[in-house]
Amino acid sequence: MVISVEVVLFSLSILFFISILAGKAGHRLGVPALLLFLVVGMVFGTDGVGIEFENIQVAQAIGTVALCIILFSGGMDTKLSEIRPIIAQGVILATIGVLLTAILTGVMIWWVLGMTLQGAGIGLMASILLAATMSSTDSASVFSILRSRSLNLKNNLRPMLELESGSNDPMAYVLTITLISIVQMGGDPNYLAAFGTLGIQLLIGLVAGYLFGKLAVKVINTLNIDNDSLYPILVFTFCIFIFSATYFLMGNGFLAVYIGGLVIGNSTFVHKRSSLNFFDGLAWMSQLLMFLTLGLLVNPGELVPIIIPGIIISFIMIFITRPVSVFFCLLPFRKMHVKDKVFVSWVGLRGAVPIIFAIVVLASDIPNARLIFNTVFFCTLVSLIVQGTTLSKMAIWLGLADTPEQSSKLKNFDIEYAEEIGSVTAEATVSAQALTDGNYLMNLNIPEDTLVVMVKRDGKYFVPTGKTSLQENDNLLIISDNQKELRESIKAIQGGNDY
Repeated sequence: MVISVEVVLFSLSILFFISILAGKAGHRLGVPALLLFLVVGMVFGTDGVGIEFENIQVAQAIGTVALCIILFSGGMDTKLSEIRPIIAQGVILATIGVLLTAILTGVMIWWVLGMTLQGAGIGLMASILLAATMSSTDSASVFSILRSRSLNLKNNLRPMLELESGSNDPMAYVLTITLISIVQMGGDPNYLAAFGTLGIQLLIGLVAGYLFGKLAVKVINTLNIDNDSLYPILVFTFCIFIFSATYFLMGNGFLAVYIGGLVIGNSTFVHKRSSLNFFDGLAWMSQLLMFLTLGLLVNPGELVPIIIPGIIISFIMIFITRPVSVFFCLLPFRKMHVKDKVFVSWVGLRGAVPIIFAIVVLASDIPNARLIFNTVFFCTLVSLIVQGTTLSKMAIWLGLADTPEQSSKLKNFDIEYAEEIGSVTAEATVSAQALTDGNYLMNLNIPEDTLVVMVKRDGKYFVPTGKTSLQENDNLLIISDNQKELRESIKAIQGGNDY
C-alpha cells in the first residue's frame, strides 16, 4: 500500500499538535514534556491507533540530523564565561565519567540479563554497548523541568551540567560506534586499534569544530544579505556543514558541531538573537520528532519480557553506577560539597540522545539489536518518570535551589535586545494611582537610569517624550540596565504591584 505525501503530512501535523498540547499540560504538572511526547508516539503506533513505521534507515537519518541540531543549539546557548570556572569538572564528567558509567553499567547489565533473560544470550561486550547508548545525559530535559519550577541552581551547578550534557553526547556516540565495530568483529577484536581510533576522532572533531566555528562567524559577519530572515538559515547551513565536513576529515562530527556551536554562540555576529531563537525552537522540534519516532518504532508487546530486567537496570544506573562515576570523577575537587555531587549524580536523565544511539545499534543489525533498543526505551521511560519528575524537588531538598529574580515576559511588545547590550526590558500597565501627581510621563516616579521607550494605547504604538500625556491602562515598554531599578519602576507605574 502506497501512502500519499498528504496523508503523511496530515498525520505529522496532528501528532505535533497533540504533542505540543501534551507538553503544555506537562509544564503545568511538572511532568517532563518529552515523556508525554513519547506516550503520544506509542498511542499512535502499531499497537495503538495503528500507524506503522518500521523504516530503521529513515529513523537513523532523522536521528542524525536531530542530534546535530540539539548539540549545536546546546553549544550556542552555553556561555564560556559561566563554564570557564568549572570546565575541568565538566570535561572529566563528559569523558571519564561516560566511559566509567558504560563499563560499570555494562557489567551489571551482563549479570542482570544473565539472571533474568538467560535465553537472550547477550555477551559482555554487547552489554557494555547497551550501557554506552545510555551513558550520556540530556540537558534539554533537565533544564526544561527546572525552568518549569522557576528554580535556579547554586554553586555553578547549572553551567557544569550544561557543559557535561553538551559534551558527553559525542563521547557516548564514539564509544557506541566503537563497541558496535568490536561486536561485529566477533571473536578476535583489536581493542587497541578501536580505542585509538576513538581518540583520534575526538581530537579531529575538537579542532575542526573550533576552526569551522571561527570560519562561520567570519563569513556571517562578512556577507551582506539583503533578506535578514536568511541569517538563521545561514547559521543552520554551517551547523550541517561542520558535521558533514568533519565526517570527511575522519573526525567526530557530533563533537565538532557542539564545539562549533560553542564558538559561534560566544561570538558577536549579525542577527544573533534571531538565530538563537530559531535554534531553540528547532532543537525542541528535533527532540519532539525523535520521541515520536521512538514511540512509533517500539512495540509495547515486546516490552513485557524486559519489564523486570529493565527496572533493575534503570535503578542500578540511577542509584549505583551514575553516583559511583560522578563521585570518582569529582574526587580531585575537594572543595565541591557532597550535596553538589549527589545532585549531579541524580541529573543522569536520559532523553533523546540514547534513543538516537539505540536506533544506530538497531540499524547495524548486530545480534540482540532489538533487545538493546527495547531496553534503552524502557530505561529512558523509567528515567523520565523517576528522575524527571523529582529533579526540582531534589534540588530543593538538598538546599541547592535559588528562586531567581522574577521577570515578566513581554506580551504587548515584540521586541528583544541582544545580550551584549546588558539591558533588561519589561512592560507595565499604567494605574490610576500612578497618575495622581500628574499625567505626564515626566511625573512618574521612576529612576533616572530607567527609560520608557514605547507606549501602546488602543492597539497603536508610539514613542513618548517627557511631556507625553499618559492614560490609565496604557502599556509601557521599559528598559534599564539595573534589575532592581526596573522592579521599582514597575511598582511605581502599576501602583505598587510588582511584575
